[in-house]
Amino acid sequence: MSLTAQDVSTIATGRLIGDPGCVIRDAKPVHTAGPDDLTFATDRKKLKIAIERAPGVVVVPPALADEIPGESPSTFIVAADPQNVVLLSLARLHPPQPAAEPGISPHAFISESAQIGEDVTIHACVHIGDDAVIGDRCVLHPGVVIGANCRLGDDVTLAPYVVLYPNVEIGSRVDMQPGVILGGDGFGYRTKDGNHQRVAHFGTLKIGDDVDIGALSTFDRAVIGTTLIGDGTKIGNLVAVAHNCELGKHNLLVSQVGFAGSVTTGEYVVCAGQVGVGDHVHLGDHCTLAAKTGVHRDLPGNQLYLGAPAAPIEQTTKQMMALRKLPEMRQTVRSLEKQVAALTLRLEKLMGDEETHLETRAA
Repeated sequence: MSLTAQDVSTIATGRLIGDPGCVIRDAKPVHTAGPDDLTFATDRKKLKIAIERAPGVVVVPPALADEIPGESPSTFIVAADPQNVVLLSLARLHPPQPAAEPGISPHAFISESAQIGEDVTIHACVHIGDDAVIGDRCVLHPGVVIGANCRLGDDVTLAPYVVLYPNVEIGSRVDMQPGVILGGDGFGYRTKDGNHQRVAHFGTLKIGDDVDIGALSTFDRAVIGTTLIGDGTKIGNLVAVAHNCELGKHNLLVSQVGFAGSVTTGEYVVCAGQVGVGDHVHLGDHCTLAAKTGVHRDLPGNQLYLGAPAAPIEQTTKQMMALRKLPEMRQTVRSLEKQVAALTLRLEKLMGDEETHLETRAA
């Protein structure tokens, strides 16, 4: 597939500067784009790289329109949202592969008591347990395991080796990448007579509507009650959510985030990579945690936090800047200590001389 610069300009509803017949066959980042590629630049630094590399078509925002060179081998398109233009163009360049025709493989195991919706696609080696309910237009890839009494809404896609323990409920329009584990027992133990004894988990897990979950993420069932993932939440790879957590709507959890037991969140909470949250902590609405932030207490919403322990980013930034100056401050303290010691010796000598002078006068 290929597009002309004019095609991209039509997609962008933007202003074209250069050759409208320039042909592009792919889209790449600005630092790797070539003559046959589409790219975008949203700041002067990236625009400079684009001018040097001369890719086929460069999409820029109106704020950079005056920075476009008068003569260039590249064609430029001025559009309000350059990134979206590239994404829409990629969708044209790489149309999705045709979906498999709905149907149930004879090599899948489906309990006689399970209820299967219309237009479902169930591949070989899928296991569906007793009294499970599968909604319409669901797609279950090879190796998926659906435990007894599980409930799936409509338009759910489960990639290979997704596992649902019994009694897990999933809403509609949910997409899960390979290896997601839902509803296993949490890490719950009680120490008795010097031994760690497992705490039984009698609760369940509920995933809301329009949730996306990345590969190899895990979500524990509740000890009692329900572990809940709110509607519209998007979760990256290798995320771990422990028992009895309750996540609000439209949260974003990036890869390697870990929530201990009974964490609760408001709406539109964002956790960047490797954020760790201690048990029974609440994160307020629109709370944003920068990468590697460690949280051990409740955090009010509508703020950006950084550090371990977490603090408002301005406070943590000041602490980090002061820490960088620590070697210099250490040298300064050592120098001051030497000066104080020298001054102390001089003072003692002066005081000694003064005492001797007074004694001589008294004699």
